[in-house]
Amino acid sequence: MPETLQDSLPLIFALLAAGAAAGVTAGLFGIGGGVVIVPTLAFTFTQLGYEAVSMHAAVGCSLATIVVTSIRSAMSHHKRGAVDLDIARAWIPWIILGAISGAFIAGALPRDAMRGVFAGVLFLISWQFILGSPDWTLRETMPSGLPRAGIGTGLGALSGVMGIGGGTFGVLLMTLCGQSVHRAVGTAASFGAAIGFPAAIGFMITGWNVSDLPPYSLGYLNLPAILIIAVMTTSLAPLGALLAHRLKATTLKRTFGIAMLLISLNMLRLTFGF
Repeated sequence: MPETLQDSLPLIFALLAAGAAAGVTAGLFGIGGGVVIVPTLAFTFTQLGYEAVSMHAAVGCSLATIVVTSIRSAMSHHKRGAVDLDIARAWIPWIILGAISGAFIAGALPRDAMRGVFAGVLFLISWQFILGSPDWTLRETMPSGLPRAGIGTGLGALSGVMGIGGGTFGVLLMTLCGQSVHRAVGTAASFGAAIGFPAAIGFMITGWNVSDLPPYSLGYLNLPAILIIAVMTTSLAPLGALLAHRLKATTLKRTFGIAMLLISLNMLRLTFGF
């Protein structure tokens, strides 16, 4: 076996595993798989000697793969009548604006700051899903007008910085605004492409002149990582969507919360060096 191929096997296996987990997660929770892809890729790039750019490359690759994953996941949920197209059409323009802003903000942040943002936000949100009452809502309808513009832009910006598809915030927002968790998961899946595409372009631009990137990279976008993970997530997202519609709403929310909590704790460990 050629030495170069042998050296590549750990990366290939890690990417295959990350893609499989992200695909099921995307369909199950409508989150685009970013909460799995980002920490896995950050760890993988670090182990391969690209620690300085590991977080930015992980987030950029995650955003690129989220485009196809979210489309596939949203289509699966749409077949089951779980995507609110009116909400999607009203929110997506503001989400796109935020995603573009988030990508350029992330380009100016150091690695540990990005880790801290990713871990801290995910940690806070996870507790609402674990401990929050299934019936707890702030209002019965989704915001409109200026509140929608502000929240949608903020949602897109945070998603762009963290490399996640918007489902993490979209599901929380919609359940707090009186939507069922299954409908929230399906609709939030449609936010992914709106976030992933413009934000990924932003990461390509901000990383264009950065040195010591992994081989075959366009800015912070590593093409082999994007290709392998995209194939795996696209293939397995329908399985996650099928599982989502077989679980009780309470079980779905708390499973989602526990998964996010564990990932955030590991990222906080890395941020503070212990």
